[in-house]
Amino acid sequence: MTFAKIQITGQICLETGLHIGTSNAYAAIGAIDSPVIKDPITNLPIIPGSSIKGKMRTLLAKIYNTKLTQTAAQDGEILNRLFGNSKSDFYKIGRLIFRDAYLSNKMQLDELGVKIYTEVKFENTIDRITAHAKPRQIERAIRYSRFDFEIIYEITNDSINQVEEDFKVIIDGLKLLETDYLGGSGSRGYGKIRFDKVKATKVFGTYNVDSLNKLLSSEI
Repeated sequence: MTFAKIQITGQICLETGLHIGTSNAYAAIGAIDSPVIKDPITNLPIIPGSSIKGKMRTLLAKIYNTKLTQTAAQDGEILNRLFGNSKSDFYKIGRLIFRDAYLSNKMQLDELGVKIYTEVKFENTIDRITAHAKPRQIERAIRYSRFDFEIIYEITNDSINQVEEDFKVIIDGLKLLETDYLGGSGSRGYGKIRFDKVKATKVFGTYNVDSLNKLLSSEI
């Protein structure tokens, strides 16, 4: 029986401010309207794995014709097998695990004179019916921040002959994220990112990752 785990690691580099919000069901007077999600231990901003996974799948669905009701024999099956689909008879659980990404270059930001690791941007919307302004404060992780990310890819008997095909789709997802945005308000300039130092490492089982790293280094 074949069973292996491949770890894909690298850094998400912010080229503009990034907003991935937390709940603001309760906010004290004068508090930020839309705070970013933070690590409760360090109080530093994080990028949830769910945000990376959701955005990547959404972008890939634009080029792979995916339908929630499809089976393994239909177009778009590759996204089901990578990301999972609760309505699929074949791929309820996907082959990918997305970890939360944590700020990794705090010391470098300190050297640039950074005192806090988020910024507050004032936004304003106009109600098109009443013309009333709705000002709000949106917190963003600052540009030049770097977050260590990790994706785990699982290899079994079912996937052993599809590994390189799957990795080409993963690479497409990373490239699409670089040309689109992560988080909210991307049409306003938020969330421009790039990936750096992306590599694959075998962390369990037996599998030669040389061809996978060749793919990653040539495409990203």
